[in-house]
Amino acid sequence: MIKRNRQKKFFSNLFNNKNFKHMDYSFLFASGILLIFGLLSLYSSSSIYALNKYSDSFYFFKKQIIWIIIGLVCMTFISGMNLKKLRPYIKPAILITLVLLVITLFCPPIAHVRRWIPLGLMNFQTSELAKLMIIIYFADYFDRNISKIASNGKVLIQPMMAFFLILGLIALQPDLGTPMIIFIVAILIFFAAGLKKRHIFIPIVVAIPMLIYEILSRGYRIERMKAFLSPWGDQGNTSYQISQSLLAVGSGGWFGKGLSDSELKFMYLPELHTDFIFPIIAEELGMMGAMVIVSLFLFLLLKGIKIAKSANNLFSSLLVIGIIFIITLQAFFNIAMTIGIAPTKGLPLPFFSYGGSSMVMTLIGIGIILNISAQKR
Repeated sequence: MIKRNRQKKFFSNLFNNKNFKHMDYSFLFASGILLIFGLLSLYSSSSIYALNKYSDSFYFFKKQIIWIIIGLVCMTFISGMNLKKLRPYIKPAILITLVLLVITLFCPPIAHVRRWIPLGLMNFQTSELAKLMIIIYFADYFDRNISKIASNGKVLIQPMMAFFLILGLIALQPDLGTPMIIFIVAILIFFAAGLKKRHIFIPIVVAIPMLIYEILSRGYRIERMKAFLSPWGDQGNTSYQISQSLLAVGSGGWFGKGLSDSELKFMYLPELHTDFIFPIIAEELGMMGAMVIVSLFLFLLLKGIKIAKSANNLFSSLLVIGIIFIITLQAFFNIAMTIGIAPTKGLPLPFFSYGGSSMVMTLIGIGIILNISAQKR
């Protein structure tokens, strides 16, 4: 009886965020619109490929619905949780994340890279978990130690070691795009936390030679840089993907060819349902439709910053800043990559690209932001 009462008290304390009337429903609505757009775009871009490979044009569509349902359930739970009760488990969660990243390096490669742990029904991409955990870890650490950091910069050694260790493990998969996005968002968190300039400058100095080494150590990255600088230079080889992407975007005109009427999706454009889904959107919905998508991501960014500014503690504020920037910066970088103004990297478009890990983690992040927006000032 006593044990049952303790369990009831634990769960009542864990789920005690009852201020749902204060929740930012405009943020939720914009996220929902992106989710619907994403699902329709995924079906349109993947149907031909799915029909050829699996004899089912709805193959990726149906699997994506499952990940969305799982993500929405997680989002709903997290939006009602008392986040303070979860803070004691952040350090163990970071250790688990490190272990999972190490395990990933010994898993069977998929498309010549080791980024997933096979779990039967899905392949779990550990770097997606790492993105969220780094943000949560920094938000918690700075909230607890910001006064100590101001007087003693050595306090930053521990979180920086964990930070660069996680980035290094992701880079070994190999994956350069995800560590770059995480690093940029971490620097933004440092600014938001009020760290001194030298504390922000040092990790940048450390990261630059590491970035140069990663680019030069793998020949295909140099080829991608060449394709970025000259997208029409070698259309039969290194520039094929970006040139086809630009053709798709350009052929859409102002109002597009119509939903599901893309021509480039007939096996002309590789990775069109994952990293390169935006060109199909631009081809079918045109410049106006593409601008609506970009505007929705920009709206999320501005709303997220507003929620962060009105949060009632530093932990919540930094948490929102990190999550909203990890989502929107990745979206903007993915779009920039597909229209030729950024080098090609393996980064999915949030809400749109096929992938269970990315979708579930994105919706968990949205749930955390909604949770914090519902808290009274």
